[in-house]
Amino acid sequence: MQLLHGGGSARYIGDMAELTLYQVDAFARRVFEGNPAAVVPLDDLLPDSLMQAIAAENNLSETAFFIRSGDEYKLRWFTPETEVDLCGHATLASAFVIFEFLEPDLNRVLFDTRSGRLAVERRGGLLAMDFPSRPPERVAPCAGLVEALGGEPREIWASRDYMVVYGSEAEVRALRPDMAGLAQADRFAVIVTAPAETEGYDFVSRFFAPAQGVPEDPVTGSAHCTLVPYWAQRLGKRRLRARQVSARGGDLLCEWKGERTEIAGSAVLYLKGTIRV
Repeated sequence: MQLLHGGGSARYIGDMAELTLYQVDAFARRVFEGNPAAVVPLDDLLPDSLMQAIAAENNLSETAFFIRSGDEYKLRWFTPETEVDLCGHATLASAFVIFEFLEPDLNRVLFDTRSGRLAVERRGGLLAMDFPSRPPERVAPCAGLVEALGGEPREIWASRDYMVVYGSEAEVRALRPDMAGLAQADRFAVIVTAPAETEGYDFVSRFFAPAQGVPEDPVTGSAHCTLVPYWAQRLGKRRLRARQVSARGGDLLCEWKGERTEIAGSAVLYLKGTIRV
């Protein structure tokens, strides 16, 4: 099996292959901010079990693997526990690797994914992603959800994930959820959100996915496919500036376009190294 690692065939040490791995801080302007993602370029996709094992070994919220396929890249994402159908920060990180290291003359990249075709464009210092919208609907929470989150939510919505709306940014920041309780939720994950009190932002959020091996995700692009349609309609504006108020934190510039949601942010390289598999 021939494997590509940033522009060449893999080295073999006995029966082990050396692959290049990039770790990128997405939705960040400097290292140690935003959401770290691992990116592994390949010539042929590895067996699913091996990609899952690499993601578990990395122990980041997402590891992305991609291969070149004609004019596009086939892209897949894995948490330490499972493959997912959509991931924003690892898509941003993958595009960053392609633009910075693999195809520096490219300004737009297309990814073939489990959520369809996703485009990422370079716009100055930002990378803008074209994602599907996932507007939420009002729902009743599953048993134990509110107790596990804490606080006094005002509204509960859901699409792929629960989206629990609080009255203030301070309430969202103060939450200390019971992760074991949240892991029992009957949705993929739980988003919490509120109007922003910090100047220059429209809304804030946090994201919890303990059942997927990600207790709290630092910055979650896919969550904004649900957040942006909600806040765009609530605030009466299509262009929104969002802040995910995790410990690391991250900024997202978003625009609701009906069936699509644009999510833009910056990224920085933390490391480039090799792994042996």
